[in-house]
Order: sequence, then C-alpha cells, then structure tokens
Amino acid sequence: MAEADSNDKFDIYATSQHFLEDDKISPPLAAILALTESIAKSNAGTMFELVQALNDDAEILKQRSANPISLNAGCELFIAFVTLFPHESDSFSELKTELVKQGQKYAAEAITFRDRIAELSLGFIKDDSVILTHSYSRVVMKTLLHAHKTKRISVYVTEARPRGLGMKTYEALTAAGIPCTVVLDSAVAYVMDQVDFVLVGSEAVVESGGLINAVGSNQIAIIAKAANKPFYALAESYKFHRLFPLSQYDLPTHNPTILSFPALPQPSADSESARSRPTVPSSAASGVPARTKTLPPPTEMKMNAEQIARNPGVDYTRPDLISLVFSDVGILTPEGVSQYLVGMFAG
Repeated sequence: MAEADSNDKFDIYATSQHFLEDDKISPPLAAILALTESIAKSNAGTMFELVQALNDDAEILKQRSANPISLNAGCELFIAFVTLFPHESDSFSELKTELVKQGQKYAAEAITFRDRIAELSLGFIKDDSVILTHSYSRVVMKTLLHAHKTKRISVYVTEARPRGLGMKTYEALTAAGIPCTVVLDSAVAYVMDQVDFVLVGSEAVVESGGLINAVGSNQIAIIAKAANKPFYALAESYKFHRLFPLSQYDLPTHNPTILSFPALPQPSADSESARSRPTVPSSAASGVPARTKTLPPPTEMKMNAEQIARNPGVDYTRPDLISLVFSDVGILTPEGVSQYLVGMFAG
C-alpha cells in the first residue's frame, strides 16, 4: 500500500521540468526521461497496464504544455519502443528494470545526435558562406560553431519576435567570433539575395516531410524558394512525428483565439458628442505654419500581451519548400523522412 501511495505522488510534469533544467535536454528528451522515471515508479503488473499508464502520463504532459508538439514526438517514440521492445525477462519486474535502463541509455546517446548532425552538415557549408537562420536552435548553434572551427562563415539571424530569441543566437555567435547581423523579421526578403542558404532547427518533422518550427519559418521558406536558395532543416530523429497537417490550422497548437478578432469597445456618449464637434487645425489655432512645426522623434510601437497571445508560436512549412533534412540518421529528402517514419513505427 505504501508503494502505491508513493507512486500516486509521482508528478510527470514536474519531473520533465526538472530534466529541462539541463540546457542540453530538449522537450522530447525530457519527456522520454520523465516517462522512463514513470516506469521506474510504476506499480503496473502487466504490459497493458504499463502502456496505459504511459499514455495517461503523456496526456498530462500534453495538457500542461503550451506547445506540446515536440514533446509529443518524444512520448510517441518512447511508448512505441516500450510496446515493441523484444525481451526474454523472467518476470515483469525485470522487464520494467530493463526498459528503464534502455530509456536512460537512449537519452544519453541522443544528446550526441547534434554532434552527428553538425558533422553531416559540414560538407554543405563552404568557405565564406553567408547563412540565414531563424530564432534559436541548439542543433543549429552546434552546427554553426562546428563549422566555424574550420571555415569562414557569416550569419544573418532573424530577431524572431515576439520572444526575440534571435538575439540569443546573435549574442552566442558573436561571442564565438562569428560575424553576425540581426535582421528584422520583415526584412527577410530584403536580405535573401545576400545569403547562400537558410539553416533552421525544428520543433518536429512530420509524416509528410514538412517542418514545424518557430513562427516565421514558413514565410522564410517561401521567400527562399522564390529566390532559388536552399532551405535546410536540422532535426534530431526523436523529433520525427507521426502527424500529418495539411495547413497551419491543423497544428495541435492552433486554437480559436489565434488571430481572432477581439470585440470592439462600444463608443460612449461623450466620445460621440466630441466627434460631432468641428475641429480646428492645430496650425491655424496656434498661428504657426504647419511646415515649421517640429515633429517628435518616432517611438517604437509594441504589441501588448493580449495581442501577442493572439498570435501563433509555431508554423508549418510544406515539404516542397524544404531542400533537405539533416538528421542523426542521415541526410534525407522530405520524402525520405516519410519512409523513415514508416519503418520506425513498424518495428
């Protein structure tokens, strides 16, 4: 009974957040490690009970995350692994111990996937390459820093509003001695002719071979396609996700409030009265010609929290806009990702 009470107190979300405190751990890996911990503390006596408990934990993670896409990919991968795991254990307790061991082993190995991707990408980065990247990505940072060891590169990075994570990329690259310039999100088309290729990270690579990434990735891909510039995505294989969106509105993160129109406030009687009064031009009222008036310096207009909340955090990029996907399992075309996913979950 004490063991059951102990298991009831296990908090899958708090456990995943604890793993995320390590900067090397991404959300899908944190989900895998948290589910591994869940097995270690589980009282399940059969495989059916265990898989059901893991699915319940995955649902809790999904509900408590503002952006569950990448962690869903990790949960999906791990639960499929548990379901298909071949074993010759003498007891179910021994099987659970082996599953915990294998889960921890996979997570430790998965941290090295970015190194593999950086090495695979190196052959596509020529000396004096000018690269455009978007927002902040661990695997992109690993790739750029690795390339900088042997090649001269320069990087344009978008500001990536509203979170402004492009500034984090800018500061890290500049500190490493890589020439870097921040580009307004609205100036991507302006700078595209100056770049050799686009390099972005990923929240997930979906079954169609398309990409889910920080919002703005889609429009960058469209501009790159129009300018005939390669658009490369970097993705660890644990971000391959059995999801098949057909548009932005099929993403799990989409909800009715995104880009909705807020209700307009009703005008008061005083404002209606003021609107009906004749107005006198300020220049005429002051007796000073309008052209001699000094205009105040322009001020930056910023979105408020409500306006930001009405905007998406990620978007979907169609596979026909993606040149190649660099992964720890190889350099894949978008079609190759689809084939790999089929094999991955077919056992």
